[in-house]
Amino acid sequence: MEKALIKVGSLKAGSFWLSKKAKEEFNNITQDLTTVSNVVEGKAKWIFEKLKGKPVRSLPDLLREYNLPPGLFPQNITCYEFDESKSKLTVHLPFACEVSFKDSSVVRYAPRVKCILLRGKIMGIEGMKMKVVLVWVKVTNVAVEGNKSEKVCFTAGVKKSRLTAAYVVPHEAVRVDEF
Repeated sequence: MEKALIKVGSLKAGSFWLSKKAKEEFNNITQDLTTVSNVVEGKAKWIFEKLKGKPVRSLPDLLREYNLPPGLFPQNITCYEFDESKSKLTVHLPFACEVSFKDSSVVRYAPRVKCILLRGKIMGIEGMKMKVVLVWVKVTNVAVEGNKSEKVCFTAGVKKSRLTAAYVVPHEAVRVDEF
């Protein structure tokens, strides 16, 4: 009887372990499918816009038009969507990543960054974090003060001014495990 109870207990523990591993794998597969779906959706929109004859601007060019440093986002974006009527900008990246800039700042990006793009500022940012001391803090706004400003201000908990020169060129991003 005792051996039977031990066997039943080990079967329950084994099935718990299997279900936990199955959930982890299912979550990984779901995350991969979401990433693929986002990339396909972005590319399809890009092709559609191209077929309609609209000239496709690069993201750095769009940022320049709005008086922002062109290197605020990494080089390896998949695509972006910009709804001018609502000023909504969505930037798609192939994976969560981070960029280290010349001024020692480190910014982390989610696979999809959403924000409102206005002249000289980006507001309501979702999907961007900045390392402040040893902690990752959500970036909510990025702004350039004036037309010819030498400083770009990140609002991540507190307002932090940085030299615009560090964000002139888009940098290559490094993949990170989690945003």
